[in-house]
Amino acid sequence: MIVAMKKVTLLCRQADRDASLDALQTLGVLHLVPVSPPRSADLDQAGGRLRRTRSVLQALESYARPDQGDRTAHAAAPGAEQVVGDVLELLEKRRERRENLAALKREYAAQEPFGQFDPREIRALAARGVFVRLYRVTGRKPVVPPAGTTARIIRRDARGTCVVVAGNAPFEFEGEEFPAPERSLAEVGAEAGRVEAALRDIEARLGELSRHAGLIRARLAALTDEVRYLEASAGMGAGSGVAYLQGFCPADGIERLRRAASEHGWGLVVDEPGAEDVVPTLIRNPAWVRPIRSLFRMLDILPGYREIDIRPAFMLFFTLFFAILVGDAGYGLVFLLLVPVLRAKLGAKAREPLRLLLILSIATVAWGALTGVWFGVEPLPALLRRAEFPWMKDERNMIVFSFLVGAVHLTVAHAWRALQTVNSTRALAQAGWIMITWMMFFVARYLILGMPLPSPALALGGAGIALLILFMTPLKRLKTEWQEHVMLPFSVIGDFSDVVSYVRLFAVGSAGLAVAAAVNDLALGPEGVRSAGDAVKAALILAVGHIGNIVLCLMSVLVHGVRLNTLEFSGHIGLEWTGLRYRPFARGEAGGVETA
Repeated sequence: MIVAMKKVTLLCRQADRDASLDALQTLGVLHLVPVSPPRSADLDQAGGRLRRTRSVLQALESYARPDQGDRTAHAAAPGAEQVVGDVLELLEKRRERRENLAALKREYAAQEPFGQFDPREIRALAARGVFVRLYRVTGRKPVVPPAGTTARIIRRDARGTCVVVAGNAPFEFEGEEFPAPERSLAEVGAEAGRVEAALRDIEARLGELSRHAGLIRARLAALTDEVRYLEASAGMGAGSGVAYLQGFCPADGIERLRRAASEHGWGLVVDEPGAEDVVPTLIRNPAWVRPIRSLFRMLDILPGYREIDIRPAFMLFFTLFFAILVGDAGYGLVFLLLVPVLRAKLGAKAREPLRLLLILSIATVAWGALTGVWFGVEPLPALLRRAEFPWMKDERNMIVFSFLVGAVHLTVAHAWRALQTVNSTRALAQAGWIMITWMMFFVARYLILGMPLPSPALALGGAGIALLILFMTPLKRLKTEWQEHVMLPFSVIGDFSDVVSYVRLFAVGSAGLAVAAAVNDLALGPEGVRSAGDAVKAALILAVGHIGNIVLCLMSVLVHGVRLNTLEFSGHIGLEWTGLRYRPFARGEAGGVETA
């Protein structure tokens, strides 16, 4: 549920500016909106320190090892700024060494086809009137040295021919001249070796400094608080001895803000957000919906304040889509067994993702058991066949079921949208879309499977189109929104394609089953397992094949299971994902409050 927000204007004496900001940061309920662009020299400097510290922490975390201790509290531990400075210096040296090494490798690669020689000897011969030049000749044409010269082929490969030509006088030769290098190939290789050794020393030093990642993490948190404080201060308005700021506060936090205002002598104006205000989104869901937050966090999507929070529906339908797309009870058991392993390894920080994985695993096992799919094995043992639901073994039935899921999913979207506009005639337009969606369900069955088209289906669709024409646009907006009526035929056709698109659930699930069965056939072969060697080979094929199929199934969930919720469903419910994350002005973790 999207939490209601209030627009707040807070006034304080100019002399109490810093004390008021300290109190507000401690309170941690107000999402600030700058009254003026936040600019100051202190803010620029603190922002630079923050960026440098963040880059240092990212670098150190890439070197951290699980068995590595943290020296943050050690008596001899350096200060955070010293570690930041040391790491930045090492990173700059690493960059320079890498660029130097890349240049040396290019130099070596260009010179290597001509073999090992000492360029000083070429220069010495030139001083005595003997001219030695290096050439690369493209193609396969024969090498003919100029008169009075001698040519020797050094290498011939797909790129051409490397030739050295020598003479007692200046000469011309048809080929691309390779300028005599300043140093020998051996010297270039030795220099590259020294640079690689220096890089290894830098990497070792960075690995050693990664033990101080906890210190840098604490420093980063402190700098983040400092920057947010300076942004708030620089963004305040001021005049006639009064400073003021604006922001948004959750409605249930207003009372706390009023008590703080009374305690600190602030002036407080609380209003409803205006139509032009960009209001941040804070979402609170019941416990059964919260596991889906981890997926939303990964997708980095958030509904706008005036949009709809679809996460309850997303949680239910995504679970169903996951089960259908993976479709194999055996794979579901694999996921189920991974949950306690990952919980022991990752701990409390992965609680919600693991709860989501647990729910998805159970749903997959249930679906696979009903459809009789266990690692693609055919025929199944009698015990497993008892759980099968014969109706779900028929392909035509499953295609119809896919269309049914689509129609129900889109109906939920339009019904939900109708509830949001229940006091408007637009709710009748949403009822029209529901009628059209169910007509499209029957049309899809008729066109794709040849099933009879019920006579009321077209009448239902006609009634839905009539409701759309009459009520999709209020009369007072018809002059500005007339184009919606022009696009109506295309929208109706789009509704049909959306319903049909849910057939991907059946198609992708069937593809996973086919791959699993093919892996089993390949592993066992026509003659089965007849020796220990056959058993090892079969086990390897089964492991690699089924792991690969699981990866493909999970990819299909991200491509199709997420899409059906974030595009088809969201489009029908009118959701554009325009949300601005609610970030209260607060210290530490509270300043990054979880909203997705």
